[in-house]
Amino acid sequence: MGVNLKPLVTKIEVDLPSLAGKSVAIDAYNSLYQFLSIIRQANGTPLKDKIGRVTSHLSGLLYRTSRLAEMSIRVAYVFDGKPPSLKNREIKRRVKTRKEATRKYEAALARGETGEAFIYAQATSRLRDYMDQDSKQLLTLMGIPWIQAPGEGEAQAAFMTKRGSTDFCGSQDYDSLLFGAPRLVRNLTISGRRKLPRKQIYVDVLPEIVMLNKTLNELHISHKQMVDVGILVGTDYNPEGVKGVGPKKALDLIREHGELTDSLLESLVGNSPKFDFAQIRTIFLHPKVTSSYNLKWSKPDIEASIDFLCKERDFTEERVRRALGKLEKGIEESRSKTTLDTFF
Repeated sequence: MGVNLKPLVTKIEVDLPSLAGKSVAIDAYNSLYQFLSIIRQANGTPLKDKIGRVTSHLSGLLYRTSRLAEMSIRVAYVFDGKPPSLKNREIKRRVKTRKEATRKYEAALARGETGEAFIYAQATSRLRDYMDQDSKQLLTLMGIPWIQAPGEGEAQAAFMTKRGSTDFCGSQDYDSLLFGAPRLVRNLTISGRRKLPRKQIYVDVLPEIVMLNKTLNELHISHKQMVDVGILVGTDYNPEGVKGVGPKKALDLIREHGELTDSLLESLVGNSPKFDFAQIRTIFLHPKVTSSYNLKWSKPDIEASIDFLCKERDFTEERVRRALGKLEKGIEESRSKTTLDTFF
């Protein structure tokens, strides 16, 4: 779900070339879900190999990562570990949503409405066990670093950016800001020309930069207060938030009261709060992260990648070689590029 802070944050649109020479710690699962959602056939069916294994996620990793590398943008993928127990409710909600989307998708296919079926199909995406290992194997062969987070991938990516290990945290969700990411880049793995759902209209999707300190200064709140705003709106750990409280009202409440307290919450929801805000606040302010990681971009193993993608997953060899060639060239060129200083 992610927290809805969109009306509150200031976003700076940039083009991909302006990010040349910079590094990004990407929330891997966030990107994989995007690939699984977007990379599909016209009727909504994901890409598959000859034995039925889905390969949309591998296609996205290969071609999008190669394109970014070609522009001298270094990416590292951060994989989720065990989520906090408070997220179980949100996970169950997502499972229910996927089941309902699957029902609507199959019904639309039966009616022959492929356009509608495609829209529902996007919401059916789920990460199967083999996709995690496939993704890590491919990234290793491509020479792209990946990190196994002990907890939430976004928290680990935010931590790496705070430490200066990477220049940006990459995710679609604004949760990264609650985890303290000083610089968030959105739309990195989906930028380009996109068709609007149910419309014959195409738009250009550009990367967006969100600077945490700039946003906090403009809102006149602290990071801890932003976390409290997020909790009132609703997070993955309390999906409903507080009924009737949107981002702007939540901001007004925290500005007025200084912080979220038991008395404030009880005045909003009654004497039986449905969530422990202090526990949620701790998850964002003190998440499980590790400082044991190695960010090393190396030359891709082209032949081993060909064996994996083409011989095992039925990719087209010519296209794969071309993408890996761009990746290899980009990794070499990125070592000498330094730009975007104006963002710091």
